Amino acid sequence: MRTSINSRFLIGSAAGAIALAMAMPVAAQEAQSSVMNDEPSNAEIIVTGIRGSLQRNMEIKRTASGVVDAISAEDIGKFPDANVADALQRLPGISIQRSGARGEANGVTVRGFGGDFNDTQFDGRRLSTASGSRAVDFTTIGSDFVSNISVYKTPDVELGASAIGATINVALPKPFDSAGSKFAVKASGAVQDRSGKVTPSGAALASTRFADDTMGILAYAAYRRVDTETNQVFIPGWIGNYFYQCQAQAACQTNDFTPAKKNVLGWFPQQVGANQITTKDERIDGRLAYQWQAGDDVLLTLDGNFTRQTLNTATYGYGAWFNGDDLRNVKQDSNGTVVDFNQFGTPMDFNASLARTINQTYMFGGNLKWDATDELSFDFDASLSRSVLNPGRNGYQNAMDIGYGGTNADPNGPFLSTGCTYPAGAGPTTAPTSCSRYSTILGANTGVKIGGPSNNFLPSIHDVGPGGDVSRFTDKSLIGSHVIAGFPNYFTNLVKQVKIGGKWDGDNLKVHFGGSFQENKYHQEGESPFVNGTFFRYGGYGAPSGRTGAVAPLPDSVYQGIISTNNFIPGYEGNLAPAIIKYDPVAVYRVLEATGRGTTAPAFNPDSVLNVKEQTFAAYLRINFESEIGDMPFKVSAGVRDEYTKLTSGALGRNPVKLITVPTDPTLIQVDTFTPQQLIERSISYNYVLPSLDVKLEVKPNLILRFDASRTLTRPALGDLRPTINLGTLRRGSLAASGGNAGLKPYLADNLDLGVEWYYGSNSYFAVNGFMKFISNFIVGGVSTQTINGVVDPFTNQPAQFQVNSKVNGPDGVVRGVEIAWQQVFGDSGFGFNANATLVNTNRTFNTADISGSAFAITGLANSANLVAFYDKNGLEVRVAGNWRDKYLLGLGQQQGGTFGAEPVNVNRQFQIDASASYQVTKELSVFVEGTNLNNSNYSTYGRFSNMSLDTFNYGRRFVFGARFNY
Repeated sequence: MRTSINSRFLIGSAAGAIALAMAMPVAAQEAQSSVMNDEPSNAEIIVTGIRGSLQRNMEIKRTASGVVDAISAEDIGKFPDANVADALQRLPGISIQRSGARGEANGVTVRGFGGDFNDTQFDGRRLSTASGSRAVDFTTIGSDFVSNISVYKTPDVELGASAIGATINVALPKPFDSAGSKFAVKASGAVQDRSGKVTPSGAALASTRFADDTMGILAYAAYRRVDTETNQVFIPGWIGNYFYQCQAQAACQTNDFTPAKKNVLGWFPQQVGANQITTKDERIDGRLAYQWQAGDDVLLTLDGNFTRQTLNTATYGYGAWFNGDDLRNVKQDSNGTVVDFNQFGTPMDFNASLARTINQTYMFGGNLKWDATDELSFDFDASLSRSVLNPGRNGYQNAMDIGYGGTNADPNGPFLSTGCTYPAGAGPTTAPTSCSRYSTILGANTGVKIGGPSNNFLPSIHDVGPGGDVSRFTDKSLIGSHVIAGFPNYFTNLVKQVKIGGKWDGDNLKVHFGGSFQENKYHQEGESPFVNGTFFRYGGYGAPSGRTGAVAPLPDSVYQGIISTNNFIPGYEGNLAPAIIKYDPVAVYRVLEATGRGTTAPAFNPDSVLNVKEQTFAAYLRINFESEIGDMPFKVSAGVRDEYTKLTSGALGRNPVKLITVPTDPTLIQVDTFTPQQLIERSISYNYVLPSLDVKLEVKPNLILRFDASRTLTRPALGDLRPTINLGTLRRGSLAASGGNAGLKPYLADNLDLGVEWYYGSNSYFAVNGFMKFISNFIVGGVSTQTINGVVDPFTNQPAQFQVNSKVNGPDGVVRGVEIAWQQVFGDSGFGFNANATLVNTNRTFNTADISGSAFAITGLANSANLVAFYDKNGLEVRVAGNWRDKYLLGLGQQQGGTFGAEPVNVNRQFQIDASASYQVTKELSVFVEGTNLNNSNYSTYGRFSNMSLDTFNYGRRFVFGARFNY
């Protein structure tokens, strides 16, 4: 009911404001001059350097109809940060999301809403993305020649209303941005403190005007390479389940395995390990733009943009796998978290992966501006953007696990497992007639101890090494092949867009109107080693471990050295295994295939195919008018946007017919046969009216009050629109599946903003803005236990029980917050600062006690603060930035498991210090140096409780040095 009332309020407000504007007499008294001309008499407009950039940002904010913040380049080729997202985090209400392996900012969160909830546009055009989400990966976007970025926290119905978080518009340079000709070049080198290797980057821009200044052409190209070596300690997932009572002891007996005694609630780590990840990130950017002033009233702009990111990743690590029913000596804390245990016969895997991922995007567009009369103008725009993940299917992921250990079936073995048989008609208290016994040769009683909260403690692995002998942990003579992984993907996204807009500009009344059409086509497919049996074809570890199927020992030629784990993650407590083995997975492939037992390559996976076609038709009307209340200028912008969407989703569907065990891996389950595959298609359409109202009252020339009300939406992630169910990891006691939902409706938000801005001096202001968002149709993942096609679990000989995670529209929620921003320049001293803080909360936090499988929470909300202190005078610029973000819920769904629904992923609080300095050697030439993460901050995540460590990354410091030349 609340949502309906809010919607009627918003629509009524917008309609009333539009009617009021239409009724105003043409001869209405002119409003006072724009606030841009209301500077105090002693104001000085700074046009260069840091202060010039801040001045432009402040004026954009001050003169906007709604709540807008901006970042501007200090000069051409001099954007404040090398990464667009890094620059955006300096704005109030904006935080960044990091890629743990590289430490780079790959996304932004606006007022608690992540990338999927933000509409990122380039010159007002929607950028395609081949990720399956709505988010844009900012590491694929060059910032070298970005002119400015505007963040619309309240919607502009001309740009769109398809963003609950914000609309982010990136303005790129054009020939007519500057008079005459312009040439700029930038060259730099970057080095990470751990790798010690200097990598080059460079960019060049040339722009000129000709034909009596009626035509102009601009071109730029940029190359950037960043190498990073990152250490990671990981637990991919904490699995919630019920333990047998006897598992708190060193051993269990047959009569302990009655169903009624499996009643101890708890969470255990499915796997624990460590990786060293080396990435080589290369990106090429290019832009070509042409403008023609065909007459005083016609301007044509044609442009094309291209970016290609190639990410080569080498990962080396170790990992130990655990099964819930096999744990013994289980110790739990008061929350049910397993804080220590042992597992009989645990194998030790050493993994290696060599991967290449290519993200390629191009965008072409044309724009025609026509001033039909002095008051009436039109804007015609058309664009096409295509993104491809691994174009030509030339990405790869060569991943291999080798190792030793594991259990072996043995009727006289010392370990009693839960692979039990029960008499006919058995009840909850009936003991099994027999249970499986296992022995081991090289397996260890490995376990994990949790020493404390995840922001200070690493999960400590203990009792490692062949048969528990840690001195032989990396003994190559014992190591054999295990499983072959690698899941290369091919995704494409094509966005076509046509927009027509008109504007009538009177003295005190402006009317904006128009419409648009957008078609979004998404395709994905991939390969899997499960399809053709590659995954387990050479598994088992081999003869040293007393198991068959593998090649062991492996030849010395595949090995490349040892990586020590000493001081692996600085500042954390906890024990790691002593070392990581570095080896070539492709060399192992050659050894395996030489046996003549079959390929090591994955095969096409029909379950991965998904096609989505989304068409959106929109029309908008916005009216701006100016009047006075007393002697105070009063400005209103009232708009409404109508969006109709038609969507079709298609996938290949098939069901399992028979499940079988795998001899080379005693816990693995494989699908033996499927039903014939068939194309499954679903269609849906929906229409929403999205009103907005922006009111601005200039109490004094330097004091502004704002009120804004709007309705916005965010469409579901394209990858969530699958109309079929896919099987996931299938292991004893853990059968996972996931299902999409082609009928998902968009998230809806009714938004209210109230703010005050005080521009008390030249280039200085203080602002406070409060906001509320009433959100409905939240898309959540719920887990249900169900059978699929009646297939039988080969371990229990009963119908297989799958934990199916599916998406549905469900709950609503409220987000409340306040943004505080303060910018101060100390006269002509050259010193100043820019500070902001954001405080947010919600009525929908994650309930750690909820194990129903349908827990829901609003993600991304965190208090944050930023402080940028600077000096800018006499050609010297120095900037130091501190960025703090409190802990927050990143998302629901860990990499492994989820018996009690999608387990949460939380991010620990983080504080990072960056700094930069430049010196103007001559009018044309400047030199610079930059440092990021100077305090060597780590990035870490945790699960349901703070001591459930998930990922801990240390990506070190990075330094950049270089020069710029502008002419």
